[in-house]
Amino acid sequence: VFQDTILSLVASIQLSSNDMIRVGDWIEMPQLNADGDVIDIALHTVRVQNWDKTITNIPTKRLISESFKNWRGMQESGGRRIKRALYIDQNSIHFLSDEQKKKLKRFSLLNDYLEQKEKDISEWNSSLEQTGADPINGRQVTNIGTFRAYVKQYLSNRPDVHKGLTLMVRQLSPGPQGLPIEIYCFSNDTAWETYEGIQSDIFDHLFAILPQFDLQVFQETSGQDVRTAVQQLGLTQNKPE
Repeated sequence: VFQDTILSLVASIQLSSNDMIRVGDWIEMPQLNADGDVIDIALHTVRVQNWDKTITNIPTKRLISESFKNWRGMQESGGRRIKRALYIDQNSIHFLSDEQKKKLKRFSLLNDYLEQKEKDISEWNSSLEQTGADPINGRQVTNIGTFRAYVKQYLSNRPDVHKGLTLMVRQLSPGPQGLPIEIYCFSNDTAWETYEGIQSDIFDHLFAILPQFDLQVFQETSGQDVRTAVQQLGLTQNKPE
């Protein structure tokens, strides 16, 4: 008869003694459609106000027997993770020509990177020449590597990116959707709306700056792309010689 009450009492003690949950914590429990702030902790139930303002009542014992995510650590750290990738069309990746390097040197964020790269590559290639190796074995600067360096410097110089937490720009495994360049960093504001604004501003800039590196974002063919290609093909075939 008292099984549920006893289990709830034990669960409440465990939650309290281990500081697993507090009023005001943002928790996620997808299996119970809970995603929001804890507004009440009682003996039998924990009430969560979801972001759509609905209320989910979670049996206290289920918070012990099942997994849930508590976002308190993120809020207390002062930083919220940004982890998102740009998918680059691999056909647009190539070595930089001297003209392209000169163009990219206009970016103050790339000056140190390009100077150091050119110095390292020049020393490496000089040693190869002395051994009589074919120039094809020499090192060169790529547009994708230069873009990664630019993104890291860009993030490091943004005042809304947390400097005390991990900041990384990395390649993931290439696939049918292109080469993912993942941005992994933390905003210095954990408020949801502000965080989304920071994340959007970063990717707005990156999408807009990509053509400067002669890179293209991968995007699957749409109906409009097919129509445009057919129209261009028709114009080419009907063009008088």
